[in-house]
Amino acid sequence: MRRAFTIILTALALSACSAPPAAPPPPPPVAAPTASPTPSPSPSPTPSGLPVPGEVTRMKRDGFPVISTIPTKRKVVFLTIDDGWEQDPGFARIVRERGIPITVFPTRDAVEAKDGQEAGQGWKYIGAGGWPYFRDLGVPIENHTLTHPDLRTLGPDAQRAEICGAAKAIERHVGRAPELFRPPFGSWNAATLTAAEKCGMRAMVLWTASVQTDALIAYQNPEKRLYPGDILLLHFRPPLEKDFTRLVRKIERRGFSFGDLNAYLDDLLPVS
Repeated sequence: MRRAFTIILTALALSACSAPPAAPPPPPPVAAPTASPTPSPSPSPTPSGLPVPGEVTRMKRDGFPVISTIPTKRKVVFLTIDDGWEQDPGFARIVRERGIPITVFPTRDAVEAKDGQEAGQGWKYIGAGGWPYFRDLGVPIENHTLTHPDLRTLGPDAQRAEICGAAKAIERHVGRAPELFRPPFGSWNAATLTAAEKCGMRAMVLWTASVQTDALIAYQNPEKRLYPGDILLLHFRPPLEKDFTRLVRKIERRGFSFGDLNAYLDDLLPVS
């Protein structure tokens, strides 16, 4: 049995990406949009998010790495965002102005969806329809499959087609081959790990908490709190700018900073 680096909780699949394979994810209830712009979280720059020397101990090689948290005592958390339905320029502005490190796991079908699809509650998805938005974010763009299937329902060849196909699409459109993989719905099996490794991935990345509408954090620990090294899951869905602003403020009020997930994994993952 392959050993996951951290305990993978069964609740992962329940809080996973809500997008179905061929349609946008069912939206959570949101308030009606207002005309006033959402202010940036803070004018002060976010630290680089890089690990300090010796902060993270390198893993021993024991099968394909499965990561759901980063082993650190420093009060740092990691923001990841999935799918790609919502291409909100306000969110992109905050990320660039603050230098907030995030890691994006897009699905091809979401990124290439038509602009203006209904999202419910009076909202429409903004700007869906292509890859330039993700290329211009200036953050790592990683692998989340082509069509967002439940991989456990697919055979090994089909899983490999989904993961390798997404890797090739990202490299073609963004100019960098992805190195990390996140399974849709947090659903995976042994064939998934084999396919991810054959498609050039260095690790599979899960999460320890998911972020809902109004920046509400759905914790997967009984204490219902953030811990150092937590990986948070968000989605590209409206109202993205407003919710992201609230989330950043909430995390900073609790004394946490934002870590660069890819940089931490460079120190954590076994050397090939």
